Amino acid sequence: MADFLPSGIQLAYLVAVGLFIVGLKQMSSPATARQGNILGSVGMLLAVVATLIDQHVLSYTMTAIGLAIGSLLGAWVAYAVAMTDMPQMVGFLNGLGGLSSALVAVGEYWRLTNSGATIDPIVNISILLSILIGNVTFTGSMVAFAKLQGIMPGTPLKFRGQQWVNSALVAGFVLGSGWLLFHTDPAVFLGINAIALVVGVLLVIPIGGGDMPVVISLLNSFSGLAGSAAGFVVMNNMLIVAGALVGASGLILTQIMCKAMNRSLLSVLFSGFGSGETIVSADGSAIQGTIRQVDAEEAAMMMGYARSVVIVPGYGMAVAQAQHAVREMAEILERLGVEVKYAIHPVAGRMPGHMNVLLAEANVPYSQLYDMEDINPQFPYVDVALVIGANDVVNPSARTAVDSPIYGMPILEVDRAKQTIVIKRGMSKGFAGVENELFFKEKTVMLFGSAREMITQVANALKQL
Repeated sequence: MADFLPSGIQLAYLVAVGLFIVGLKQMSSPATARQGNILGSVGMLLAVVATLIDQHVLSYTMTAIGLAIGSLLGAWVAYAVAMTDMPQMVGFLNGLGGLSSALVAVGEYWRLTNSGATIDPIVNISILLSILIGNVTFTGSMVAFAKLQGIMPGTPLKFRGQQWVNSALVAGFVLGSGWLLFHTDPAVFLGINAIALVVGVLLVIPIGGGDMPVVISLLNSFSGLAGSAAGFVVMNNMLIVAGALVGASGLILTQIMCKAMNRSLLSVLFSGFGSGETIVSADGSAIQGTIRQVDAEEAAMMMGYARSVVIVPGYGMAVAQAQHAVREMAEILERLGVEVKYAIHPVAGRMPGHMNVLLAEANVPYSQLYDMEDINPQFPYVDVALVIGANDVVNPSARTAVDSPIYGMPILEVDRAKQTIVIKRGMSKGFAGVENELFFKEKTVMLFGSAREMITQVANALKQL
């Protein structure tokens, strides 16, 4: 039995890794995402159980207490946090993942130095990487959480000489790490931990709210890389592989987000996108045009007598918690014989997949959800495009205004539909801080008000048709 135990644990880890991989694959599609999440959860449970029966566990009592506290907090958070606050929660959990990896590295360094043992160079490098990535992830995620929650301004925060300060801090971390490779020095070790924490803050504060989906993806990747580094610290194969999977998937998703915005990762991190620039038209002049306004009854008639309607959800729908009202309105349209589809932009909302999550909560059929690449060719044949609280992701200036900060960003081409209805509270700009040319188009009409209230009024009017 003693000989089988280590092999059995590694076999359990192998099965868990397989479940992680299959789960990640299934989570790439809304239709199989729930099943993929279940498989990933089962794989993590198997990995935890295998670790708990490992001979290296020192105290089952403390482990049980930690599991109980974590389970209770997790259950409470799952029920208490609204779906609209999911981006903040994801950012917060990313930070906790980074912090836990950093604490593992700190604890191992403390144990090795107190025991008087010589730290293996590979373990030493792993410890340094873990505290760097873990601490940066922790404070960076907390700043992202504060921005999304409204505790901090969502606009970029910059100060004179910021890049020089960042460079000096990174240089200090590198020099301190080089010293620790050859010397045991707790003071320097604490110093580089503090530097990493400050770097995390300075990395995220100059990033504007419009780039939050990219930041969330990147920090998620960092949390995985920190976990993988912690796995090398404690020599745990499961942690190494699981962290690598999270890190790789996060980096892939970050690249997808950057592609959806037609921007490089470096420009996201250092350009201060979303600082409030004013857009100009393609010829350099200010946007000119007339805003045409309709009421709920007129909007209902436009959609009720259409053959096809494409609904474009945005962050405004999330803030108003209008997803259930939208589904009910869509069902009424379908009973009237209207074909209803949903167009999803990759960076709509404040985290990757934000709109998919909200619509799934409202039980919108997966078959009605269309990615940007699939729905854009259909817009010229769509009778009515209904934009609910989306802004930058439907701005035609991305195609025409060369001087616009969103120029070149792929958008949902709702302006090519036969008619476009935009539901907004007012004429405020999007996260990018630019005016939306769509609002001034001849085929666009505005329905001003809260998304949920307006959708409810439209649904009531549709019932009268």
